[in-house]
Amino acid sequence: MTLCDASALIALINRNDNNQSRCAAVLSRLQAPLVTTWSCFTEAMHLLGRYGGWLAQQELWSYVADELLVLHVSNEAEQRRMQQLMEQYRDVPMDLADASLATAAEVLNQKTIFTLDRDFYIYRLPGNQPFDVVP
Repeated sequence: MTLCDASALIALINRNDNNQSRCAAVLSRLQAPLVTTWSCFTEAMHLLGRYGGWLAQQELWSYVADELLVLHVSNEAEQRRMQQLMEQYRDVPMDLADASLATAAEVLNQKTIFTLDRDFYIYRLPGNQPFDVVP
């Protein structure tokens, strides 16, 4: 499994995104499935609706139907951890979607994240470990 941010999902689907070819090229090298959170999925749906309307949103839904993308559901402890991380990184600032991915990384014991968000070079996992950011 590979954690996946909204930015990478948007780039894969939005043919006008400058990072589309770069993200598509790396996709086959990532460990399947892609895992994202509801916060990231919501963000991607919203932005894809703006860029490509229902057809782009439908393509994102097809990622879920085809099990290319799995949605991680957080529990109460994870939600408290998200709040802690948002406070810790408030100077960046860390948004809810990023906090949900960082928390999922901790829970799922995953370091690799498929994202175009440079903030993941700043965020740290327990033990001060950096994320492995792809592409």
